[in-house]
Amino acid sequence: MLKQQTIQTSMRDEMIDVTKIVQAFVNESRIQEGTVLIYCPHTTAGITINENADPDVKSDMMRRFDEIYPWNVVKDMHAEGNTAAHMKASTVGASQTVIISNGRLLLGTWQGIYFCEFDGPRQRTFYMKYS
Repeated sequence: MLKQQTIQTSMRDEMIDVTKIVQAFVNESRIQEGTVLIYCPHTTAGITINENADPDVKSDMMRRFDEIYPWNVVKDMHAEGNTAAHMKASTVGASQTVIISNGRLLLGTWQGIYFCEFDGPRQRTFYMKYS
């Protein structure tokens, strides 16, 4: 089963916790054992797994991405001016795979699944597929 999910981002850079959306997909699918792939088809956004307990982790990550990949670099040649967003998305990656056990996502105590926006705000799509 493949499901397309649309979300609206609200800032240029943000991490949106989509763990509940993915778990709802698993519940709807009624799969008890297997894996779920979460895939982002955008070149300036990605999917990651990271801590979901302390919101400072998201803020720190976004700040550090900006430090590593600043906007407004004179030598960047990409006409759209969003090379930083492409670099951030490549660093995060386009997908994550999570084990499903007893109908639940097998995540650590502090882990959540995040849609990472690096060139928003935009309406975005990601896909979920189980096996």
